[in-house]
Amino acid sequence: MLRYALKRGFSLIISLAVASLVIFFVIEIAPGDPASFMLGINAEPDTVAALRAELGLDQGKLQRYLAWVGGMLQGDFGMSYTYRTPVAGMIADRMWVSLPLALYALTLSTLIAFPAGIYAAARRGKAGDMAVMGATQLGVAVPNFWFAMILVLVFAINLRWFGAGGFAGWDDGIGTALHSLTLPAIALALPQAAILARVMRSALLDILGEDFMRTARAKGLTRRQALWRHGLRNAMIPVLTIIGLQFSFLLAGAIIIEQVFFLPGLGRLVFQAISSRDLIVVESVVMILVFAVITVNFLVDLAYALVDPRLRSRT
Repeated sequence: MLRYALKRGFSLIISLAVASLVIFFVIEIAPGDPASFMLGINAEPDTVAALRAELGLDQGKLQRYLAWVGGMLQGDFGMSYTYRTPVAGMIADRMWVSLPLALYALTLSTLIAFPAGIYAAARRGKAGDMAVMGATQLGVAVPNFWFAMILVLVFAINLRWFGAGGFAGWDDGIGTALHSLTLPAIALALPQAAILARVMRSALLDILGEDFMRTARAKGLTRRQALWRHGLRNAMIPVLTIIGLQFSFLLAGAIIIEQVFFLPGLGRLVFQAISSRDLIVVESVVMILVFAVITVNFLVDLAYALVDPRLRSRT
């Protein structure tokens, strides 16, 4: 297991190094100069040059890349061009919104999808299976921002159970903060739950046709007992893959939902930074999100090895 983990850890480091190069140089070649954007089109060239020197934009790209990476390794992401505050602090403030929102949505998605997928697989071809598959097809087809607007209309405007937007903050208590995140989390969770339920059903149906499942039935286990004791664990590998991908999507892809609910998360921060040509913020946030995606994939690989010991023996 240790050798397997070390091999996957080495791949993680290489992936992060390549990602940092791609992120930095792709963003750097984007048209537009941050200093000129901040000062306006009528700014004097000397003033623009002075601001570029102050921001460190007059240095070579390689020098700036090495300084950026070296700072990140020490927890220093540089200074925002627009707000003149440390980028690390800006990311940390907004991470306390985006990360709990992603975890909340992933929890809801899993709690909905697992029972639905297992129920559909256990009743293949019956009315319950068709009802679940119909609901999941609707969940996959409808975009999450539409769910968000419907949730606001029903639960915020008509019933007034939740606020229409904004974030109360953790200082007001965990319950109040989670109450603010409930509608956004549901809007994010429903499409993901539909995908995960379909994957769970498909994986279980594949396992139910295996020889070892027929052997378990021949030894006297009922269909339900064989499903829970032997089928579920063997069906978890594709399900774990989807869960890992969903967490990455929920953390990095909630920009529209954050805009709908006016949440001060990473998505809105990136959107604002792109609008103001605050390149250092864009680079740092994107790198954080890439790190989260790669780290989650690394943890999923380790979970594979725990679920299926055969993977460890191949390394």
